[in-house]
Amino acid sequence: MDLKGITAIITGGASGLGEATAREFVKHGAKVVLFDLQKDKGEKLAAELGGVFCEVNVTDEASVDAGFKRARELAGQERVLVNCAGTGIAVKTASRDKATGEIVPHPTDRFDRIIQINLVGTFRCIAKSAAGMIALDPVSEDGLRGVIINTGSVAAQDGQIGQAAYSASKNGVVGMTLPIARDLSRDGVRCCTILPGLFDTPLLAGAPENVRRALGAQVPFPARLGKPSEYAQLARQIVENDMLNGETIRLDGAIRMAPK
Repeated sequence: MDLKGITAIITGGASGLGEATAREFVKHGAKVVLFDLQKDKGEKLAAELGGVFCEVNVTDEASVDAGFKRARELAGQERVLVNCAGTGIAVKTASRDKATGEIVPHPTDRFDRIIQINLVGTFRCIAKSAAGMIALDPVSEDGLRGVIINTGSVAAQDGQIGQAAYSASKNGVVGMTLPIARDLSRDGVRCCTILPGLFDTPLLAGAPENVRRALGAQVPFPARLGKPSEYAQLARQIVENDMLNGETIRLDGAIRMAPK
């Protein structure tokens, strides 16, 4: 699929991997719609890129519905969806409280919050976007109508200590990629997932430089943190290569995460 002239919705689009993807897509002729909770950043970036910003909470059905309605009214039906919205926590399955010495289990509500954002929120956007894509006319002789790209994490396959919730949510995204691609295959909608490794995103922006260098040095090659632009480049290549479907791709410099 050629990005020129199409509409792409990017969740978590106001910063990090989502922002880089928006910039890459616009550079290749797409019109972008940014879904995010960061209103000031989102509106500023959308104005810069000539796109649209929608304040969307992916865990809220009404918020997502309103976002898609506004996006389609202002930019037309999207043919590409990139799911970058997500977050994480570091909590052990059970641990001893440092202050009291009490042994406590992982709070279920904190586990559920990560699942709701990273997994259910991703699927909610996929289902609603796919329903709109299916109604479109094909853009190729193969019958291609749209492309969905999800963001997992290498933690889906080698999660670290304290990442039970995060790894479960990202592994869920991996697990649903192929079934979704198969569900939508007869309607000409492709679905792939990218698993980023250690990337230079806002999550690491506040870390001391020596910590950032140490993290980057763990990567076999290139021995540095990944650049958001490298994620964006792969997202664009997935859109452009019609044989990429149902696939999960690690983008990690060959790192395999240690337990901690």
